[in-house]
Amino acid sequence: MKIQERTGAGNNRSATSAHPAMGERLPTPPRERKPALAALAVLLILVGALGATMLVLRAGDRIEVVKVTSDVQAGESVSGHTTSVLVANDSGINYVRVNQLAALKRLKAKSTIYAGTVVIGDMFARSAELPAGKASVGVSLKEGQYPAGIKSGDTVAVYRVGDTGSSGSRSSSSSSGSSNSSGSGSSSAGGGPIVERAKVSYVDDQKDSTISSTNLPVTLVVDSGQAADVADAASAGQVALVIVPGN
Repeated sequence: MKIQERTGAGNNRSATSAHPAMGERLPTPPRERKPALAALAVLLILVGALGATMLVLRAGDRIEVVKVTSDVQAGESVSGHTTSVLVANDSGINYVRVNQLAALKRLKAKSTIYAGTVVIGDMFARSAELPAGKASVGVSLKEGQYPAGIKSGDTVAVYRVGDTGSSGSRSSSSSSGSSNSSGSGSSSAGGGPIVERAKVSYVDDQKDSTISSTNLPVTLVVDSGQAADVADAASAGQVALVIVPGN
């Protein structure tokens, strides 16, 4: 009887031990390696590093070029209006380098160049180009015939002023009842402007002049049809300029 119990007990133990122990992990299959993805990742890293290197090298390839410090009007030279600045070199842009400044000063601006502009060669020509229908007229003005501080680029009205004696003598030598003569004398002095809006293209810098003179040379751009009247008044010393709105 005792022998049977032992045998039964041994059978129970063997049945229990056949189950797996708690906490044991099942074996996992080996990971699948993907060499193509690894190669792609390495290639992307290399491309990024190469791009960063090129940017650094490009930023270091800089040149010294000309920049204007104040407005340069059409027909003016850049003399006294320039400084230098470093920019990234670009073969597609016709920069004017600092070592070309002496040659640049002999050229004229084709149109207004505003302060702070980095200039390129295409902005200049050997001589100023006037728009169609315009004429350039030079006048020499005494003190009182121009406003203080007048400069290139100003918009002015042109008046005929001065002694009206010559007009009066012409009027009196004509028939006393001639209204045309009296009208001519009135329009040549004290009337409306010869030119309502003219552009100042050049004003002589008296500081740079080697000849002392009390007259101020000024060049005006006017309509072609008004050029003769301005030249006639200028030859008689009877031109006065007034700055008008629009500057």
